[in-house]
Amino acid sequence: MSILDASIARLDGTPSTLGELTGGRPALLVNVASKCGLTPQYAGLERIAESQPGLAVVGFPCNQFMGQEPGTSEEIAEFCSATYGVTFPLSEKIEVNGEGRHAIYDELTRAPEAETGQAGDITWNFEKFLVDADGTVVQRFGPRTEPEDPRVLKAIASLVG
Repeated sequence: MSILDASIARLDGTPSTLGELTGGRPALLVNVASKCGLTPQYAGLERIAESQPGLAVVGFPCNQFMGQEPGTSEEIAEFCSATYGVTFPLSEKIEVNGEGRHAIYDELTRAPEAETGQAGDITWNFEKFLVDADGTVVQRFGPRTEPEDPRVLKAIASLVG
């Protein structure tokens, strides 16, 4: 089974799969939070979503890092829309580490991070995974790597041209 087949609800609670959220395209998958020092990365993620129609950007709200995503689904949606103009899909709030880790992140965390070469748990909000259209992880970028970092953009270009 591909991670694209994994069930996950959209932020509004509508049942979906990762494949439906990505629309059969390569994707940048990011665990996100609204009250983090890295939250301004939403702006770069939205610019990528707008400028790369061959790429899906999907955000996974997570409250596991110092409670930095405490809001309800409605509050998260309002914040992302009003503050950063986010139009890319967001999932329901999930866990990315520990016993409650979502199945999508079971697979994603097997991939090594680009700079350190280390696989394993998500270290912080805004860790990024570039996956191909089949759901295979192509590259993993650490939280402090900006979405529009040249290394991220080069990796995206290798998938979408």
